[in-house]
Amino acid sequence: MPSPKKATPKRSRSRSLGRSRSPARKPKRDSKAKESPSPSLSRSRGRPRGSSKSRKVPLTPKLVTTSTPVLRTTREVTPTRSSARLAAIKTDVEAMTSLTWKLGQQQTITTTNSKMETQTKHAPSTPADDIESNAFGGSFGTFIMIFFLPAVMFYVNFACQRGKCDIRKVPTLPRKLRAYIDLQSFLVVSGWFAFQAVLAMLPTGKLVDGQAIKGGKRLQYRCNGKFAFVITLLAFGIAFALKHPLIRYVPNNFFKLMTSSAVFSSLLSVFLAVKARNARPSSLSPYASGNFIFDFFMGRELNPRIGSFDLKFFCELRPGLIGWVVIDMCFVASSCWDKQTNYGLMLVTCMHMLYVMDSLWFEESILTTMDIVHDGFGFMLSFGDLAWVPFLYTLTARFLFENRQTMPTYCLVCIGLLNMVGYVIFRGSNSQKDAFRRNPYDPALAHLESMPTSAGKRLLLSGWWGLCRHPNYLGDLIMALAWSLSCGTGHIIPYFYPIYFLLLLIHRERRDSSLCRSKYGPAWTRYCDKVRYRIFPYIY
Repeated sequence: MPSPKKATPKRSRSRSLGRSRSPARKPKRDSKAKESPSPSLSRSRGRPRGSSKSRKVPLTPKLVTTSTPVLRTTREVTPTRSSARLAAIKTDVEAMTSLTWKLGQQQTITTTNSKMETQTKHAPSTPADDIESNAFGGSFGTFIMIFFLPAVMFYVNFACQRGKCDIRKVPTLPRKLRAYIDLQSFLVVSGWFAFQAVLAMLPTGKLVDGQAIKGGKRLQYRCNGKFAFVITLLAFGIAFALKHPLIRYVPNNFFKLMTSSAVFSSLLSVFLAVKARNARPSSLSPYASGNFIFDFFMGRELNPRIGSFDLKFFCELRPGLIGWVVIDMCFVASSCWDKQTNYGLMLVTCMHMLYVMDSLWFEESILTTMDIVHDGFGFMLSFGDLAWVPFLYTLTARFLFENRQTMPTYCLVCIGLLNMVGYVIFRGSNSQKDAFRRNPYDPALAHLESMPTSAGKRLLLSGWWGLCRHPNYLGDLIMALAWSLSCGTGHIIPYFYPIYFLLLLIHRERRDSSLCRSKYGPAWTRYCDKVRYRIFPYIY
């Protein structure tokens, strides 16, 4: 049987992208032999260079959706000549990289969360799980905190009253229950909560998507804090003009309102604990352990909602934070009605108002904080938001209202400037962080240095975040110090807030560092080597 004739390959008029010289200059070889590709020029080492597959060159770049934006093409470029089409593609790399990163982040989050859901029941204990289950001393520590936090709030406030403010002396506590709480004070607290809830549910403001939770789902939040704050100020202004007795009621019944808020927040915590028993596994907090005491304090459910009304998001900024400013303004109004000009009290109230206005004007920024993303909603946040914040953060204003301090004008000016320095650091660092989280490849952030991580996110190494790992904490502490300095230096109790806040932020920074170390692995160690200081540059 005659053997078939070998096909004679047609000679190409142009050089091939997969070769460094034309076929005519190559020595003749056996047709069955495979050419070994050059490792420096060919990316597909397992494929013969003479195959038809290697000659097919796609003209469209292939985007690979990974945690780190990558632009790949299957075209092979020779050292002597580059394709005009590939050159055109390279000019669009910057624009395509940003789009690729966004698509990659979404796909990575969805894939990771789906894997987490299927592996949760059978996954072994990890360092992150140990950190979460041992937070605040585990079940024993959280049990102590449930009683310790209210005790601190009552002790500090009862120790600092009109004409006396000494933490070393045990305050004399009233023996009758009605000195702590009555029906009217509880109704005032409940009415205030309901009033802010109605403002929060009004269809004003924009709807913002939160961070991805388990399953890749993103909850929506209505951000109308500015609207609620303005309406509250208008309502207070009308009450002040009419000399409504409710304004006098607040300073005259401060302790009753404080107790009522503590009771209200405790009842809310019980409601949250009962509601969380029927919550779906995908809606549970990373801290959910199954231990009732621990879950009651830390919060078993991550984002408890009644319909579309998110309880945690609402309590974080509305009743307690706005209530803080309203209580301050009640002190100022009562002082004015008593015809007492108290510039220190006015300065403190203005500084507090700036802080609260900033939180409400940049309300959507809270959606990326640890409280919203990681912590559940239990007694810790419920009591902290509704009782601790409005009745301990107002300590400096109440001290100045009940114990007037005379301070030179230049001292007040210096304190105001110190507060502005802290605010610039606080706002500048938070704005930089929020912009970087939205899109690390934004051209406006091109001057910032960052490093990639295995989790698909990048860590800032310059700007505000190159000074220390938490410059926003630094600005927060500077402002807290300015508030207390307006009370003078004769008493230590008005400095409770900056002292407590320092301990809180150090503890929070440690928690955050442990979680980041378990999340980013060796990348976090390299990051800490480059950004050495935690909160205070060159100190800590």
